[in-house]
Amino acid sequence: MTRTAGTAGDREPIRRSVEVEYWVIDGTGRLADPGDLVDLPGAEREFVVPMLEIKTTPCETTAELRAELFERVGDVLERADERDLGLVPLSTPIAADSIRDLPSERTRIQDRVVGEPFEYVRRCAGTHIHVEQHSGCAVDQLNMLTALDPALALVNSSPYFEGERLARGARSLLYRRMAYDDLPHQGQLWPYVDDTEEWAERLERRYAEFKTAATIAGIDSDAVESAFEPESAVWTPVKLRAEFSTVEWRSPDTALPSQVVRLADDIVGVVERTTEIKPQIAGTAGHLADDAIVLPEFEALKEYVDTAIRDGLADESLRAYLDRMGFDVSAYDPLAADIGGSEELSPARARDLRLEYAARLEDDIREAHKIHAD
Repeated sequence: MTRTAGTAGDREPIRRSVEVEYWVIDGTGRLADPGDLVDLPGAEREFVVPMLEIKTTPCETTAELRAELFERVGDVLERADERDLGLVPLSTPIAADSIRDLPSERTRIQDRVVGEPFEYVRRCAGTHIHVEQHSGCAVDQLNMLTALDPALALVNSSPYFEGERLARGARSLLYRRMAYDDLPHQGQLWPYVDDTEEWAERLERRYAEFKTAATIAGIDSDAVESAFEPESAVWTPVKLRAEFSTVEWRSPDTALPSQVVRLADDIVGVVERTTEIKPQIAGTAGHLADDAIVLPEFEALKEYVDTAIRDGLADESLRAYLDRMGFDVSAYDPLAADIGGSEELSPARARDLRLEYAARLEDDIREAHKIHAD
Protein backbone atom coordinates (compact mmCIF):
# COMPACT_ATOMS: atom_id res chain seq x y z
CA MET A 1 0.00 0.00 0.00
CA THR A 2 1.30 3.45 -0.90
CA ARG A 3 1.85 5.64 2.16
CA THR A 4 0.74 9.27 2.33
CA ALA A 5 3.42 11.86 2.93
CA GLY A 6 3.14 13.91 6.12
CA THR A 7 5.30 15.85 8.51
CA ALA A 8 8.49 14.35 9.83
CA GLY A 9 6.90 13.80 13.21
CA ASP A 10 3.82 11.87 12.11
CA ARG A 11 5.07 10.02 9.01
CA GLU A 12 5.17 6.26 9.15
CA PRO A 13 8.47 4.61 8.21
CA ILE A 14 9.11 3.80 4.58
CA ARG A 15 8.95 0.04 4.17
CA ARG A 16 11.67 -1.73 2.30
CA SER A 17 12.32 -5.26 1.04
CA VAL A 18 15.06 -7.05 -0.84
CA GLU A 19 15.43 -9.91 -3.29
CA VAL A 20 18.88 -11.51 -3.49
CA GLU A 21 19.97 -14.09 -6.06
CA TYR A 22 22.68 -16.66 -5.30
CA TRP A 23 24.42 -19.31 -7.38
CA VAL A 24 23.98 -22.81 -5.99
CA ILE A 25 27.04 -25.09 -6.01
CA ASP A 26 27.83 -28.62 -4.93
CA GLY A 27 30.70 -29.68 -2.70
CA THR A 28 33.19 -29.44 -5.56
CA GLY A 29 32.27 -25.88 -6.54
CA ARG A 30 30.28 -26.87 -9.62
CA LEU A 31 26.94 -25.20 -10.33
CA ALA A 32 24.03 -27.29 -9.05
CA ASP A 33 20.24 -27.52 -8.89
CA PRO A 34 18.88 -26.06 -5.62
CA GLY A 35 16.40 -28.93 -5.25
CA ASP A 36 14.25 -28.60 -2.13
CA LEU A 37 16.03 -25.45 -0.97
CA VAL A 38 13.23 -23.66 -2.82
CA ASP A 39 10.68 -25.04 -0.33
CA LEU A 40 11.95 -22.80 2.48
CA PRO A 41 10.34 -19.43 3.39
CA GLY A 42 11.29 -16.66 0.96
CA ALA A 43 13.22 -18.99 -1.36
CA GLU A 44 12.25 -19.30 -5.02
CA ARG A 45 13.72 -20.59 -8.24
CA GLU A 46 14.97 -18.09 -10.79
CA PHE A 47 14.79 -18.64 -14.54
CA VAL A 48 18.02 -20.66 -14.73
CA VAL A 49 18.59 -23.97 -12.95
CA PRO A 50 21.56 -23.16 -10.65
CA MET A 51 20.19 -19.91 -9.21
CA LEU A 52 18.16 -19.38 -6.05
CA GLU A 53 16.38 -16.16 -5.08
CA ILE A 54 15.70 -15.29 -1.45
CA LYS A 55 13.12 -12.57 -0.74
CA THR A 56 12.04 -10.68 2.34
CA THR A 57 8.64 -9.24 3.10
CA PRO A 58 8.25 -5.43 3.37
CA CYS A 59 9.92 -4.30 6.60
CA GLU A 60 9.54 -1.00 8.42
CA THR A 61 13.05 -0.85 9.87
CA THR A 62 16.54 -1.95 8.96
CA ALA A 63 16.61 -4.14 12.08
CA GLU A 64 13.53 -6.01 10.85
CA LEU A 65 15.00 -6.37 7.37
CA ARG A 66 18.30 -7.65 8.72
CA ALA A 67 16.62 -10.17 11.02
CA GLU A 68 14.36 -11.54 8.31
CA LEU A 69 16.99 -11.73 5.57
CA PHE A 70 19.56 -13.38 7.84
CA GLU A 71 17.00 -15.83 9.17
CA ARG A 72 15.88 -16.84 5.69
CA VAL A 73 19.39 -17.13 4.28
CA GLY A 74 20.43 -19.00 7.42
CA ASP A 75 17.59 -21.51 7.05
CA VAL A 76 18.57 -22.12 3.43
CA LEU A 77 22.22 -22.59 4.38
CA GLU A 78 21.29 -25.07 7.09
CA ARG A 79 19.44 -27.26 4.62
CA ALA A 80 22.09 -26.69 1.94
CA ASP A 81 24.72 -28.04 4.33
CA GLU A 82 22.66 -31.22 4.72
CA ARG A 83 22.57 -31.57 0.91
CA ASP A 84 26.29 -30.74 0.44
CA LEU A 85 25.32 -27.55 -1.38
CA GLY A 86 26.42 -23.94 -0.97
CA LEU A 87 25.35 -20.42 -1.97
CA VAL A 88 27.78 -18.16 -3.82
CA PRO A 89 27.37 -14.35 -3.37
CA LEU A 90 29.04 -13.46 -6.67
CA SER A 91 27.24 -11.65 -9.47
CA THR A 92 28.55 -13.98 -12.19
CA PRO A 93 29.45 -17.67 -12.04
CA ILE A 94 32.93 -16.41 -13.12
CA ALA A 95 33.61 -19.45 -15.36
CA ALA A 96 32.09 -20.59 -18.63
CA ASP A 97 29.83 -23.34 -17.30
CA SER A 98 26.80 -24.42 -19.31
CA ILE A 99 23.70 -22.91 -17.69
CA ARG A 100 20.29 -24.36 -18.46
CA ASP A 101 16.97 -22.49 -18.43
CA LEU A 102 13.94 -23.71 -16.54
CA PRO A 103 10.91 -24.27 -18.80
CA SER A 104 9.08 -20.93 -19.11
CA GLU A 105 7.15 -19.17 -21.84
CA ARG A 106 8.58 -15.83 -20.72
CA THR A 107 12.13 -17.13 -21.01
CA ARG A 108 11.43 -18.76 -24.36
CA ILE A 109 10.16 -15.46 -25.75
CA GLN A 110 13.05 -13.44 -24.34
CA ASP A 111 15.54 -15.93 -25.70
CA ARG A 112 14.05 -15.58 -29.19
CA VAL A 113 13.75 -11.78 -29.04
CA VAL A 114 17.16 -11.03 -27.53
CA GLY A 115 18.88 -13.82 -29.43
CA GLU A 116 22.41 -15.01 -28.72
CA PRO A 117 23.17 -12.12 -26.27
CA PHE A 118 20.55 -13.60 -23.91
CA GLU A 119 23.38 -15.88 -22.82
CA TYR A 120 24.77 -12.90 -20.92
CA VAL A 121 21.55 -12.58 -18.89
CA ARG A 122 21.84 -16.22 -17.83
CA ARG A 123 25.08 -15.31 -16.06
CA CYS A 124 23.84 -12.42 -13.95
CA ALA A 125 22.91 -12.64 -10.26
CA GLY A 126 21.75 -9.44 -8.61
CA THR A 127 19.99 -7.73 -5.73
CA HIS A 128 16.70 -5.87 -6.03
CA ILE A 129 15.80 -3.28 -3.41
CA HIS A 130 12.15 -2.21 -3.14
CA VAL A 131 11.34 1.14 -1.51
CA GLU A 132 7.73 1.85 -0.67
CA GLN A 133 6.09 4.64 -2.66
CA HIS A 134 4.73 7.66 -0.79
CA SER A 135 1.67 9.30 -2.26
CA GLY A 136 2.66 12.37 -4.26
CA CYS A 137 6.37 11.53 -3.97
CA ALA A 138 6.77 8.53 -6.29
CA VAL A 139 8.31 10.51 -9.15
CA ASP A 140 10.77 12.21 -6.80
CA GLN A 141 11.66 8.81 -5.35
CA LEU A 142 12.16 7.42 -8.85
CA ASN A 143 14.43 10.32 -9.85
CA MET A 144 16.34 10.06 -6.59
CA LEU A 145 17.02 6.36 -7.13
CA THR A 146 18.05 7.10 -10.70
CA ALA A 147 20.64 9.56 -9.41
CA LEU A 148 21.82 6.96 -6.88
CA ASP A 149 22.42 4.33 -9.56
CA PRO A 150 26.23 4.75 -9.40
CA ALA A 151 25.98 3.36 -5.85
CA LEU A 152 25.97 -0.04 -7.52
CA ALA A 153 29.76 0.23 -7.16
CA LEU A 154 29.42 -0.18 -3.39
CA VAL A 155 28.64 -3.88 -3.80
CA ASN A 156 30.30 -4.87 -7.09
CA SER A 157 30.96 -8.55 -6.46
CA SER A 158 32.56 -10.04 -9.59
CA PRO A 159 34.88 -8.66 -12.27
CA TYR A 160 34.88 -11.93 -14.24
CA PHE A 161 32.88 -13.34 -17.13
CA GLU A 162 33.64 -16.81 -18.48
CA GLY A 163 37.03 -16.82 -16.80
CA GLU A 164 38.20 -13.42 -18.04
CA ARG A 165 38.38 -10.11 -16.18
CA LEU A 166 35.80 -7.79 -17.75
CA ALA A 167 35.10 -4.83 -15.42
CA ARG A 168 34.68 -4.15 -11.70
CA GLY A 169 30.94 -4.52 -12.27
CA ALA A 170 30.94 -7.33 -14.83
CA ARG A 171 27.25 -8.12 -14.33
CA SER A 172 26.18 -4.53 -15.00
CA LEU A 173 28.28 -4.43 -18.15
CA LEU A 174 26.83 -7.73 -19.36
CA TYR A 175 23.27 -6.75 -18.59
CA ARG A 176 23.20 -3.18 -19.79
CA ARG A 177 25.76 -2.96 -22.57
CA MET A 178 25.87 -6.46 -24.04
CA ALA A 179 22.65 -8.41 -23.45
CA TYR A 180 20.26 -5.71 -24.65
CA ASP A 181 22.53 -4.01 -27.16
CA ASP A 182 19.91 -4.42 -29.91
CA LEU A 183 17.13 -3.27 -27.52
CA PRO A 184 18.99 -0.50 -25.68
CA HIS A 185 15.90 1.02 -24.07
CA GLN A 186 15.09 -2.27 -22.38
CA GLY A 187 18.13 -2.74 -20.16
CA GLN A 188 19.77 0.66 -19.72
CA LEU A 189 19.10 3.41 -17.20
CA TRP A 190 16.33 5.78 -18.24
CA PRO A 191 16.47 9.59 -17.84
CA TYR A 192 14.62 11.40 -15.08
CA VAL A 193 10.85 11.82 -15.50
CA ASP A 194 8.58 14.80 -14.87
CA ASP A 195 5.47 12.89 -13.84
CA THR A 196 3.86 9.45 -13.72
CA GLU A 197 2.21 10.01 -17.08
CA GLU A 198 5.62 10.32 -18.72
CA TRP A 199 6.69 7.09 -17.03
CA ALA A 200 3.57 5.29 -18.30
CA GLU A 201 4.16 6.58 -21.84
CA ARG A 202 7.73 5.28 -21.76
CA LEU A 203 6.52 1.88 -20.65
CA GLU A 204 4.04 1.73 -23.50
CA ARG A 205 6.69 2.72 -26.07
CA ARG A 206 9.13 0.11 -24.79
CA TYR A 207 6.36 -2.51 -24.76
CA ALA A 208 5.54 -1.70 -28.36
CA GLU A 209 9.23 -2.02 -29.30
CA PHE A 210 9.43 -5.38 -27.55
CA LYS A 211 6.33 -6.68 -29.33
CA THR A 212 7.70 -5.50 -32.66
CA ALA A 213 10.99 -7.30 -32.00
CA ALA A 214 9.03 -10.42 -31.05
CA THR A 215 7.05 -10.27 -34.28
CA ILE A 216 10.29 -9.99 -36.27
CA ALA A 217 11.57 -13.04 -34.34
CA GLY A 218 8.49 -14.98 -35.45
CA ILE A 219 6.59 -14.96 -32.15
CA ASP A 220 2.82 -14.60 -32.15
CA SER A 221 1.64 -11.32 -30.60
CA ASP A 222 -0.96 -13.12 -28.47
CA ALA A 223 1.82 -15.20 -26.90
CA VAL A 224 3.74 -12.04 -26.02
CA GLU A 225 0.71 -10.32 -24.54
CA SER A 226 -0.19 -13.36 -22.45
CA ALA A 227 3.33 -13.53 -20.97
CA PHE A 228 4.22 -9.83 -20.63
CA GLU A 229 2.64 -6.55 -19.65
CA PRO A 230 4.25 -3.14 -20.19
CA GLU A 231 5.79 -3.15 -16.70
CA SER A 232 7.20 -6.68 -16.95
CA ALA A 233 8.56 -6.29 -20.49
CA VAL A 234 11.33 -3.87 -19.53
CA TRP A 235 14.47 -4.51 -17.50
CA THR A 236 15.61 -0.96 -16.87
CA PRO A 237 17.55 -0.68 -13.56
CA VAL A 238 15.10 1.68 -11.81
CA LYS A 239 11.36 1.06 -12.05
CA LEU A 240 8.07 2.27 -10.67
CA ARG A 241 6.29 -0.93 -9.67
CA ALA A 242 2.53 -0.52 -9.67
CA GLU A 243 2.09 -4.16 -8.63
CA PHE A 244 3.95 -3.67 -5.35
CA SER A 245 3.53 0.11 -4.88
CA THR A 246 7.30 0.42 -4.72
CA VAL A 247 10.18 2.02 -6.52
CA GLU A 248 12.55 -0.81 -7.39
CA TRP A 249 16.31 -0.51 -7.77
CA ARG A 250 17.65 -3.51 -9.70
CA SER A 251 21.25 -2.43 -10.22
CA PRO A 252 23.26 -3.90 -7.34
CA ASP A 253 25.11 -7.19 -7.66
CA THR A 254 24.32 -10.02 -5.34
CA ALA A 255 26.57 -9.72 -2.31
CA LEU A 256 27.00 -10.79 1.29
CA PRO A 257 23.79 -10.31 3.32
CA SER A 258 25.45 -7.75 5.60
CA GLN A 259 26.45 -5.70 2.55
CA VAL A 260 22.93 -5.91 1.12
CA VAL A 261 21.34 -4.74 4.37
CA ARG A 262 23.78 -1.84 4.74
CA LEU A 263 23.09 -0.73 1.16
CA ALA A 264 19.32 -0.99 1.58
CA ASP A 265 19.50 1.06 4.77
CA ASP A 266 21.54 3.79 3.10
CA ILE A 267 19.32 3.84 0.01
CA VAL A 268 16.12 4.14 2.02
CA GLY A 269 17.67 6.85 4.18
CA VAL A 270 18.44 8.99 1.14
CA VAL A 271 15.23 8.28 -0.77
CA GLU A 272 13.17 9.03 2.33
CA ARG A 273 14.38 12.61 2.24
CA THR A 274 12.36 13.22 -0.94
CA THR A 275 9.20 13.17 1.17
CA GLU A 276 10.40 16.40 2.80
CA ILE A 277 12.60 18.06 0.15
CA LYS A 278 11.86 18.09 -3.57
CA PRO A 279 14.94 17.18 -5.63
CA GLN A 280 16.25 19.67 -8.16
CA ILE A 281 18.27 18.77 -11.26
CA ALA A 282 21.22 21.04 -11.98
CA GLY A 283 24.87 20.92 -12.96
CA THR A 284 27.15 17.92 -12.97
CA ALA A 285 28.18 17.43 -9.34
CA GLY A 286 25.05 16.49 -7.39
CA HIS A 287 24.86 16.84 -3.60
CA LEU A 288 22.66 16.57 -0.53
CA ALA A 289 22.33 19.33 2.04
CA ASP A 290 20.10 19.90 5.06
CA ASP A 291 17.68 21.92 2.97
CA ALA A 292 18.36 20.78 -0.60
CA ILE A 293 18.70 17.76 -2.86
CA VAL A 294 20.50 18.46 -6.13
CA LEU A 295 20.68 15.70 -8.74
CA PRO A 296 23.23 15.89 -11.55
CA GLU A 297 22.00 16.33 -15.10
CA PHE A 298 21.43 12.99 -16.74
CA GLU A 299 24.40 13.13 -19.13
CA ALA A 300 26.72 13.71 -16.17
CA LEU A 301 25.00 10.94 -14.22
CA LYS A 302 25.66 8.47 -17.04
CA GLU A 303 29.38 9.16 -16.72
CA TYR A 304 29.25 8.31 -13.02
CA VAL A 305 27.36 5.10 -13.85
CA ASP A 306 29.92 4.10 -16.48
CA THR A 307 32.71 4.71 -13.98
CA ALA A 308 30.91 2.65 -11.33
CA ILE A 309 30.71 -0.27 -13.77
CA ARG A 310 34.20 0.05 -15.21
CA ASP A 311 36.36 1.04 -12.23
CA GLY A 312 34.12 0.86 -9.17
CA LEU A 313 35.33 2.49 -5.97
CA ALA A 314 38.90 2.65 -7.29
CA ASP A 315 37.87 5.91 -8.98
CA GLU A 316 38.17 8.93 -6.69
CA SER A 317 35.66 11.06 -8.60
CA LEU A 318 33.03 8.35 -8.11
CA ARG A 319 33.84 8.05 -4.42
CA ALA A 320 33.44 11.82 -4.09
CA TYR A 321 30.07 11.72 -5.88
CA LEU A 322 28.74 8.97 -3.64
CA ASP A 323 30.00 10.87 -0.59
CA ARG A 324 28.12 13.99 -1.73
CA MET A 325 25.00 11.89 -2.22
CA GLY A 326 24.98 10.70 1.37
CA PHE A 327 27.00 7.45 1.45
CA ASP A 328 29.81 6.56 3.82
CA VAL A 329 31.95 4.99 1.10
CA SER A 330 34.61 3.87 3.56
CA ALA A 331 32.06 1.52 5.17
CA TYR A 332 31.91 -0.63 2.04
CA ASP A 333 34.34 -3.30 0.89
CA PRO A 334 33.12 -4.67 -2.46
CA LEU A 335 34.03 -8.28 -3.15
CA ALA A 336 35.07 -7.47 -6.72
CA ALA A 337 38.07 -5.52 -5.44
CA ASP A 338 39.58 -8.66 -3.90
CA ILE A 339 38.41 -11.65 -5.91
CA GLY A 340 40.88 -13.47 -8.10
CA GLY A 341 43.74 -11.12 -8.89
CA SER A 342 44.67 -12.52 -12.29
CA GLU A 343 43.31 -11.53 -15.67
CA GLU A 344 42.12 -15.07 -16.39
CA LEU A 345 40.78 -17.92 -14.29
CA SER A 346 41.00 -21.61 -15.03
CA PRO A 347 37.84 -23.68 -14.44
CA ALA A 348 39.49 -25.28 -11.41
CA ARG A 349 40.40 -21.88 -9.93
CA ALA A 350 36.86 -20.65 -10.55
CA ARG A 351 35.43 -23.60 -8.63
CA ASP A 352 37.82 -22.92 -5.75
CA LEU A 353 36.72 -19.28 -5.66
CA ARG A 354 33.07 -20.29 -5.56
CA LEU A 355 33.78 -22.51 -2.58
CA GLU A 356 35.74 -19.71 -0.90
CA TYR A 357 32.97 -17.16 -1.28
CA ALA A 358 30.27 -19.64 -0.31
CA ALA A 359 32.25 -20.05 2.93
CA ARG A 360 32.37 -16.27 3.32
CA LEU A 361 28.59 -16.14 3.02
CA GLU A 362 28.28 -18.73 5.78
CA ASP A 363 30.70 -16.72 7.93
CA ASP A 364 28.65 -13.57 7.31
CA ILE A 365 25.51 -15.28 8.61
CA ARG A 366 27.36 -16.94 11.49
CA GLU A 367 28.92 -13.65 12.59
CA ALA A 368 25.53 -11.94 12.57
CA HIS A 369 24.08 -14.66 14.78
CA LYS A 370 27.05 -14.36 17.12
CA ILE A 371 26.62 -10.57 17.46
CA HIS A 372 22.88 -10.99 18.03
CA ALA A 373 23.54 -13.59 20.75
CA ASP A 374 26.03 -11.27 22.47
